[in-house]
Amino acid sequence: MSKLVKIEYLFLDLQTCDRCIGTDQVLDEVVETITPVLELAGYQVEYQKIEMTTARLAEKYRFLSSPTIRVNGQDICTAVKESECGCCSQISGTAVDCRVFEYKGSVYEVPPKAMLAEAILRSVFTPNGAPCCSCYTLPDNLKTFFAGKDSKNGSCCCSNGCR
Repeated sequence: MSKLVKIEYLFLDLQTCDRCIGTDQVLDEVVETITPVLELAGYQVEYQKIEMTTARLAEKYRFLSSPTIRVNGQDICTAVKESECGCCSQISGTAVDCRVFEYKGSVYEVPPKAMLAEAILRSVFTPNGAPCCSCYTLPDNLKTFFAGKDSKNGSCCCSNGCR
């Protein structure tokens, strides 16, 4: 019986956002490369991409920042670091910060392949335990993004942003 490795890619946009698009492409390559190794070690890999289209969906997935990569429910990054994202700001019509990735002393808007491969394999072979289940609140930055996106698209029906 094989063990399951569930890799989730959570993001805001794959049409406009350079960070999300770039991370998606790099992650696809990394998953394709490491899957045979994980299968050889007795693991079954499940890879899922989930677009955070609403604040409600973001809350359901306990989404902290875009883009996010999780292995078996754990974010592969130990901390959320962000910088201004012009693409997502354009989508929502508001100033939005999105995730940046720190690796070997440098900061990247799109994570390097080596960083993702190391982080995924480390998550599989040295797991950190269960994710926090009771301490989530949708970050203000994402509330602003979704409210701006909804009002820009004319789909918001309430004064404080749709949820």
